Amino acid sequence: MGLLIVFATFWFMEFMAWFTHKYVMHGFLWNLHLDHHVPNKNSFFEKNDAFFLIYAIPSWLCIMLGSMFGYWNVMYVGFGILTYGIAYFLVHEVFIHQRLKWFRNSENVYLRAIRRAHKIHHKHTGKEDGECFGMLIVPWKYLNQELKKARA
Repeated sequence: MGLLIVFATFWFMEFMAWFTHKYVMHGFLWNLHLDHHVPNKNSFFEKNDAFFLIYAIPSWLCIMLGSMFGYWNVMYVGFGILTYGIAYFLVHEVFIHQRLKWFRNSENVYLRAIRRAHKIHHKHTGKEDGECFGMLIVPWKYLNQELKKARA
């Protein structure tokens, strides 16, 4: 049952991240997210990096309090959030933006579609007119474009 809760929480976090990205980061906290769309080439860190706390703190609290008081389902939710955070770091920060040069390119159609959708998101440098706010669920048109490129 614990693994199911971790898995369900992980996928719920994709929708939570989409909502937060669209309505918080591109909304009232745009001032923190702006430097992610218009990066400062002289700094490795961005104000946008503070958003990890939005998920890290609840994850830590769920894991800690769930294990301390025997609320195992709460602990599993915390591990689901943590797992999504690790995926976010690896996919968004390492693979897409290559802030760490661990994974340069991929011939995997799905990973290329993720990168394409995110590139479309970043073509808008302003707060409005954004698209592709998710990370792991890719709009079909970008997956289809990469499938066509792979077949050619």
